[in-house]
Amino acid sequence: MEFDVGTSCCDLICGSQHKKRRISVNHVDSPTMCCVSSDHAAASLPTLRSCDYYMQPCLNNLLVLESIDPGYCCRVKDFTVGRIGYGHVKFIGETDVRCLNLDQIVKFQKHEIVVYEDDMEKPAVGQGLNKPAEVTLSLNIEFSNYGEESLKKVETKLKLYTERQGACFISFDSSTGEWKFLVSHFSRFGLSDGEEEDIIMDDAPEEIQDPVDMNGEDLTDNDEMAISDPTLLSHSLPAHLGLDPVRMKEMRMLMFPTEENDFDDFEGGPFDHKSQFHKETATKSPLQHSIQKMLQKSSSSIVRKTPVALLEYNPSSFGSGTTGTMVMAQQNKGLPVKTTKAEGFVLESKNDTPVTSSLSRNIVDAGLFMGKSFRVGWGPNGVLVHSQGLSSIIKLERVAIDYVVRDESKKIKEELISHCFDLPLSLHKEMEEEIKEVDAGPFKLKLLRRVHDPFTLSNICRSYISTIEKQLEVSGISSSSRIVLMHQVMVWELIKVLFSAKGQSKPDNEEEEGVMDDDMESLTLIRRAEFSYWLQECVCHRVQEEVSSLNDSNDLMNIFFLMTGRQLNSAVEIAAFRGDVRLACLLSQAGGSMMNRVDIDRQLKTWTNKGLDFNYIEEDRIRLFMLLSGNIHGALQDIEIDWKRFMGLLMWYQLPPNTPLATVFRTYQKLIDDGRAPRPVPIYIDEGPLEETANCNSNTREHFDLAYHLMLLHASDETDIVALKTMFCALASTYDPLDYHMIWHQRQVLEAVGAFTCDDLHVLDMGLVSQLLCLGQCHWAIYVVLHMPYRDDFPNLQATVIREILFQYCETWSMQEQQRQFIEELEVPSAWLHEAMAVYFNYCGDLPKAFEHFLECGNWQKAHSIFVISVASSLFLSGEHSDLWRLATSMEDHKSEIENWDLGAGLFISFYLLRNSLQEDSDSINELDTLDSKNDACRDFFGKLNKSSSVWGDKLSIDSRVTLSKIGEEISNMLVSDDGENSSRESQLSCYDTVLNARRITEDVRSYHLQDAISVFTCYLSEAAAASS
Repeated sequence: MEFDVGTSCCDLICGSQHKKRRISVNHVDSPTMCCVSSDHAAASLPTLRSCDYYMQPCLNNLLVLESIDPGYCCRVKDFTVGRIGYGHVKFIGETDVRCLNLDQIVKFQKHEIVVYEDDMEKPAVGQGLNKPAEVTLSLNIEFSNYGEESLKKVETKLKLYTERQGACFISFDSSTGEWKFLVSHFSRFGLSDGEEEDIIMDDAPEEIQDPVDMNGEDLTDNDEMAISDPTLLSHSLPAHLGLDPVRMKEMRMLMFPTEENDFDDFEGGPFDHKSQFHKETATKSPLQHSIQKMLQKSSSSIVRKTPVALLEYNPSSFGSGTTGTMVMAQQNKGLPVKTTKAEGFVLESKNDTPVTSSLSRNIVDAGLFMGKSFRVGWGPNGVLVHSQGLSSIIKLERVAIDYVVRDESKKIKEELISHCFDLPLSLHKEMEEEIKEVDAGPFKLKLLRRVHDPFTLSNICRSYISTIEKQLEVSGISSSSRIVLMHQVMVWELIKVLFSAKGQSKPDNEEEEGVMDDDMESLTLIRRAEFSYWLQECVCHRVQEEVSSLNDSNDLMNIFFLMTGRQLNSAVEIAAFRGDVRLACLLSQAGGSMMNRVDIDRQLKTWTNKGLDFNYIEEDRIRLFMLLSGNIHGALQDIEIDWKRFMGLLMWYQLPPNTPLATVFRTYQKLIDDGRAPRPVPIYIDEGPLEETANCNSNTREHFDLAYHLMLLHASDETDIVALKTMFCALASTYDPLDYHMIWHQRQVLEAVGAFTCDDLHVLDMGLVSQLLCLGQCHWAIYVVLHMPYRDDFPNLQATVIREILFQYCETWSMQEQQRQFIEELEVPSAWLHEAMAVYFNYCGDLPKAFEHFLECGNWQKAHSIFVISVASSLFLSGEHSDLWRLATSMEDHKSEIENWDLGAGLFISFYLLRNSLQEDSDSINELDTLDSKNDACRDFFGKLNKSSSVWGDKLSIDSRVTLSKIGEEISNMLVSDDGENSSRESQLSCYDTVLNARRITEDVRSYHLQDAISVFTCYLSEAAAASS
């Protein structure tokens, strides 16, 4: 047996080079082989003392190999560590195992493996055992009674759990229960408690019965192991929440002692998860005995016990790693609880999260990593709340919906905002439109729809191309963006070719229209010629790249690649230059008469039938002959070209020269379905792929290019909704799945010229709306919403979206007069604008402005509340009584719609009216001419004032309370200051009684009036005594 010994780790570090040599094991004792002492070799070996753990190669073999080849332990190939009955892990490639304490590093538990349990001791990815590995876990579940469908469900769930943990599923063998998966680095992998129960409870066959007595007389080995070994529960949900999983398990057993049995009755019995090892050596601790006794006592009752209520719950923070506490209403002090510290998993920071690096490609659910423990959430302006990779730490990030306006250094450029959004939308606004009024509650909303004449489509496309050319002139944009922009130019050119009406102008009379109908065949050929020219322009750069990569001596191959781009002139010149006149003549007729193709094909078949030795003819010449005969698959043998050139070969050399474009496109689609033509992949994959698409998943690569979708649309006779949704997906034209700024315009133009009609592309509309809102372009976002097609099943869709935009982005559009004016020009109901601003100012605490806007939008109830709580007191204390009167009376016409009107604004109106009547020089109200009538009016007012204080209560601010007190004081002063020349002492005392019973006066004022009341009462007694004497 021989080994190939290479350079040692020490040699690699020192940078010295050593040649490999062949060494035989049979000569270990030779002086050459014993240059490394056995003691030194043993010192570098890993340690593994657990009796049920093993490793491959074993320690003895490692010692021999290290002695033979010093440094072998630093490059052990496919090093394997396993635990009998639990599984094993094979570290892929060469692994440095020197001085590793495998007992502490690798731990196999039930359906789980942990490598480097302590994150503080974990090395960087790629070092030590924190590297790619193949894990095999033994699932101690009896699968023999499972049906095929149940086994498929189990395998599907295992795949889901594997992907959720960031691993790659390999296989599942139901006969052995082995679950294999591949990991790129290590933390903790396997089944959590919830996932394990999910598999067992959902997929257990009904015929399997619980081997344990239903009365709970015995605990399974797994229950004992879970209690005695707290680390078995560290992957569960309580661990992620910062709680002690062992204590949670014990509390669950205390509160729900019959829960296990209830589930068993429902599902048909649990599985016996007893391991094939340690069946006879299980000894129970006092804690286990006490729990078992409690279960025995509680299991006699059939009805489940009511759980003990929680008094207090103090969760710890996610990042602290401390254990949260639960204080129970009843605590069992007899159970000694061993607390363990369990932290959530944290992925290494250098690994990308779903929204780092290329932020704009966040099209996955970031919450998948945490499963039941966490769900992804979106906020305004592209803010994403997610878990940082495989972690229980919550992170806030903003997704780059505005990636299209960022330059190569990822900075937003104002020029790009203008050229990408403002200019195209302004161009769109200038075009002809139809208006449709729809009901939006009590308001009318004007929906817009563009209408274009196909004869003007050419000019429209040229206008959009000019906006893209301005983007290309901006400095600092990336090369990938330039490729996408150039592709957009070609897409607009293709729209012009395929969907514009041919001819000089629209026919003016029936005679001209008849002439055009007679010449439809020629118009078809004109469109085909224009498409052929478009195709040549698209593939020109690819042809030049192929030609420049060849040697100058390979003329035939140069001619072939020129033919793939329909560059006949250059191909003929090369053939003539090399003196091959016959080939030049054939090339000049390529794609012409079908007779020429048939003749060449017949000649090739004749040579084959007569056994011509093709070794005497250049292979590339035969390839050219096949191409000229129309056999494009034979010509392209061992050569790969892009899909546009393949379509060109199909149209130019295989199909007849008068074949309509629709037939060409259908033929190409048939070849794709048969797997005989390259897939029309999007431009960002076809041209590279680009750097931004390096991490694209397979689903992204399944998309077709937007240009090909346009060809299929031209060839189709009816509208296919599914095809349209795929066509107007962002990934059909750009690598940014959140960029809809140009395909929205292309959809609008195509629908305007009648290429299709669809009212189910709201994803496209809302995608552009999201981009505009992220950039603060609220007015354009509303403009886009107004162009969303009206649907009878969602009649209020546009109104709902517009109101949401106005409310969520009020701070943006209300602060920019240009945006606000633009929205008003779109005839969006002004009440919606004022309502949004009212809510915004109310949120900001600017209650006077909120009150004004609530008045403008007609929300009288809310306006009245703000008036009473804030506005009225501010105006009253500042002495602005005329403004207070004006605002209060402005709501009087709508008092029937306002709750507690008489105790709010109506109270202030009553105050001013009563004050005028109590003034000596006031003659506005003549009915209060006696002191008794004035007293009755004041008593009624004070009653309202007292009731108002009770109704508004804590809502009133300090200023509002002061205002009510001053109102009460002013009315009371005016009432008791009345001379009352014709009034009796009883009437005067009644007035003082009214004042003293009023709540909204200060104690000082009350004391002052009390003294006056005593004086009046004294006079009354004196007068009564004098009268009696």
